[in-house]
Amino acid sequence: MSETLVGSGQIDASKRTWLIASSCVGAVGGIAAVVPFVSSFQPSEKAKAAGAAVEADISALKPGEKMTVEWRGKPVWIVRRTPEQLAALPKLDSQLADPKSERKPAEQAPEYARNETRSIKPEYLVTVGICTHLGCSPSDKFQTGAQPSLPDDWQGGFFCPCHGSTFDLAGRVYKNKPAPDNLEVPPHMYLSETKLLIGEDKKA
Repeated sequence: MSETLVGSGQIDASKRTWLIASSCVGAVGGIAAVVPFVSSFQPSEKAKAAGAAVEADISALKPGEKMTVEWRGKPVWIVRRTPEQLAALPKLDSQLADPKSERKPAEQAPEYARNETRSIKPEYLVTVGICTHLGCSPSDKFQTGAQPSLPDDWQGGFFCPCHGSTFDLAGRVYKNKPAPDNLEVPPHMYLSETKLLIGEDKKA
């Protein structure tokens, strides 16, 4: 009888140990399953950074040059236009689909950039380098004059090789092109003469 009891006690002890071990594994597994689920509600550092404003140092940018910075995963172009390039802009209005950015004003440009140069300071163009047709990235075509796929009187700007849309040096789309709208001007402001903040315009 005692041997049977001892045997039963050993079996009970084994079962108990097995149950405890199983419970622990189950609990750990449960926690492991919950942690990713909970963490999915918390934005990653990359996601936080994606929406943050970006500073750009334009001190080394010379007239006629362009630099690119990334904001929200998009390329933002900063072009320092020459006096000649600025002088050509008003002459192009009749060739453009929406010279004053009136078609979708809130989407195309902040109020302070709804002007001939589409900028705060005429010298600098700040625009998102994504074609408004199908999201391709246009190429720089700053050289004036006749060129392949461009008109003979080309005054400089951007050419989208995907479907042939053309934009002037204010990011305004030409008439009768696949792109329906001008290039987007993002919110931006000047922190100093040589520093731009892209993505925020509280002081603009």
